[in-house]
Amino acid sequence: MRKFKVGLIGCGSIFPMHAQSLVKTPGVTIRAICDIKPARAKKAAKRYQAKAYFDFKKMLKTEELDSVHILTPHYLHPEMTIEAAKRKINILCEKPIAIDPKDADRMIAACRKNCVALGVISQNRYNPGSRLVKKIIKSGKLGKIKAIKLVLSYHKPDSYYEKSDWKGTWDKEGGGVLIDQSIHFIDVLQWLIGDRVEYVEANIANRMHKSIEVEDLAEGVIKFKKGTYICFYLNNYYSYDDHTEIELDCEKGRVNIIKDSAKIRFYSGRELKAAPKSNEHIDYGDGVKSYWGYCHWNQIEEFYRDLRSKRKHKIDGLEAKKTLEIVHNIYKSARLRKRIYFN
Repeated sequence: MRKFKVGLIGCGSIFPMHAQSLVKTPGVTIRAICDIKPARAKKAAKRYQAKAYFDFKKMLKTEELDSVHILTPHYLHPEMTIEAAKRKINILCEKPIAIDPKDADRMIAACRKNCVALGVISQNRYNPGSRLVKKIIKSGKLGKIKAIKLVLSYHKPDSYYEKSDWKGTWDKEGGGVLIDQSIHFIDVLQWLIGDRVEYVEANIANRMHKSIEVEDLAEGVIKFKKGTYICFYLNNYYSYDDHTEIELDCEKGRVNIIKDSAKIRFYSGRELKAAPKSNEHIDYGDGVKSYWGYCHWNQIEEFYRDLRSKRKHKIDGLEAKKTLEIVHNIYKSARLRKRIYFN
C-alpha cells in the first residue's frame, strides 16, 4: 500500500484531532509539522517523529508531501491552500473554508488548475445521528421537511478569546458564534435539506462580551427554495456548553438530533434511533474536550481512501462554499438590516 506523506500546519486546539486521526489512518505517515511558535512545533514534531518547521512555505518547499492539513486561523486558509496547490499538494482544510466566498473561489480555482484535491472538514455529517437522518430523509419516509429549529447555547467567556490574538476579530476570524461554533450545525442542516437557499434574514449582537469585536448572538431565518426554513437562535454567553437543540418537523414525523445521536419519531408510532458505539472514541490527549468524538477520524480516513481511489471527496471546496455563503449572507443581512436573496 502506498504511504501518503502528510504535513500539518498549525498546532492549536484542533491539532490533536487531526494528528491522532492520522495515526489511526492506514497508509499515511506524518512527515512534517509547522507552527509559528517554535516550542509548540518542536513538541508536536517530537511526539509524532516528524520534522518541525516554523514557516509553512519552507515546509511545503522542502518536504515532498502528498497532502497537507491546514489547521490555522480562518484568514490564513486561502493563502496556505493556494500555496500548497501550486506545489501539487492535496489539501484538507479545517472549517470554514474561508471568511469570504470570493476567497473560497480562489482556493477552488487553484486546486482545480493544479489537479489536486481540496477537502474541508465538516465532521458532523459523519455522526451516526446525521447519517441516519440523511438516509431516512432521502428515502422519503418522513415526507417534506416543514421547518427546523436550531438553538445553540455555549459558554465562551472573555477569557476564551483573550488567549488568542485572532479569535473575536472580524478580519482574522470573520465573526463569532456564527462562523466559529454554529457553522457546524448550519452545514449539517443544509446538507440534510439538500435544497438551494432562497433568502436569509437575521440579526446579530454582542450582548455579554467586553473584549471582542464580533457577535455573541445571532438569530434569524434561512429559507429554502422548496419551502423548508430554519429558524435559529445562537449564543455563546450561556453558563455552560449545553447540547445544541435541533428539531426537524416533517410531514410524517419529527426528528431530534443531540450531539452525535438522533431519534426519529414517526406519527405512525414507529421510532428509529442512532448513537455512537462504545468503542467509537479516540483519546486525543489531556485537555481535549470529550465532545470531539470520533468523526474527525471518519472524514480524514475517507479523504485518504478517496485520494487512493482517485475519487472526488464528497465535502470538497464547492460543497464547503455552500455553507460559507449562508453564513456570509447572514452577516450581510444583519449589517444591512434587510433580507438577502440568493442567486
